[in-house]
Amino acid sequence: MPLDIDWIRSQFPALDRKVNGNPAIYFDGPGGTQVPARVADRVADYLLRHNANSGGVFCVSRESDDIVQDAREIFADFLGCEPSEVSFCHNSTTICFKLAEAIARDLKPGDEIIVTDIDHECNRSPWTLLAERGISVHSVRVDPETCTLDMDHYRELLSSRTRVVAANYASNGVGTVSDVKEIVRLANEVDAITVIDAVQYAAHGPIDVRDLGVDFLYCSPYKIFGPHLGVLYGRREAIMKVRTLRVAPQYDTPPFRFETGTLNHEGIAGAAEAIDFLAEIGARYGDTIDDEGVSARRGHLVSALHVLEAYEAPLAAYFKKELVKIKGVRLYGPPRDHPCTPTIAMRMEGKSPRRFAEILAHSGVFTWSGNFYAVELIRTLGLAESGGLLRIGLAPYNTRAEIDFTLDLINHIAGMAE
Repeated sequence: MPLDIDWIRSQFPALDRKVNGNPAIYFDGPGGTQVPARVADRVADYLLRHNANSGGVFCVSRESDDIVQDAREIFADFLGCEPSEVSFCHNSTTICFKLAEAIARDLKPGDEIIVTDIDHECNRSPWTLLAERGISVHSVRVDPETCTLDMDHYRELLSSRTRVVAANYASNGVGTVSDVKEIVRLANEVDAITVIDAVQYAAHGPIDVRDLGVDFLYCSPYKIFGPHLGVLYGRREAIMKVRTLRVAPQYDTPPFRFETGTLNHEGIAGAAEAIDFLAEIGARYGDTIDDEGVSARRGHLVSALHVLEAYEAPLAAYFKKELVKIKGVRLYGPPRDHPCTPTIAMRMEGKSPRRFAEILAHSGVFTWSGNFYAVELIRTLGLAESGGLLRIGLAPYNTRAEIDFTLDLINHIAGMAE
């Protein structure tokens, strides 16, 4: 069944907003998506009816614990793992800092870590800071012409001293989807711990951590229609080897050994509802997946992400095709035949990215400008001193009409004097 965009849009109250008389157009998805009403309702329901700390013998505490456990099961279906391999945290940056600190307890001077120049600083800074302890940190180059990782350089960097490889699934700056399975396979050959940032990819394609063979992978529900939160997959054997930082009474078993203090229970409830929203899209509009050993919800989630990709990819391709026709516009990203999220990174001659974004925002078109914490990527592209990029990201609630409105606006901006 074709995706019913009107039904999708009806789930998001934020789309009713107007700016200076124009309907708001949310092209800011790579920085965080809007939230269906049911997600907000689920957060409110938790706070109003089930709010309690964990581990109590009374009914509300038990209900709260059940809600968190249900969320682990939902995210296990989303990621393709076991519920005990799902941990919750404040955000993905905190996950990576905690993970780096835990792993570093067993590293010694001379050990090596590999990061990449295409990554968000969330998956760079926690590792590069370990150089202060005598650990060697190397970074895989990015080809500035194609905005893709130099895999030959990655192979050169790998050695018997490599202890950690940290890479992203998809670039938050330009949308490039990297060959994560190959990155992990090569890292496994030297027995390195693998850490994958799936924050930008998770809303646009199915993830199967078992198939990837990865040790740790994390994502952010607020970029998948949910609240601000971080979710970590830790392969059971891998997380048991890591000496996590925690208080003495904390359970020393997955998933608890990575979680510290009282969790954001209401956020976890809302995040689970966001994934259930995805599963409903798969049930409504996707093909039935009836593989042995795959739960119905996992099947619906995989179907949903295929459906959304089939909707978003042609819109992004059309948008890019029309943008390059506009005088002064230059796009940055991978070649057309390379996997890419529906992220469009661009510059306009004569306009700083920030000024460009401000003009769009005045007419209700919401975009991001700057480096998006993809600092090394922007430096490699030679744009660090001139304001970085303007970034547009599509979500399932965006439409062709919104794109056409924005194209007309950008055409107008291209003719404006600075």
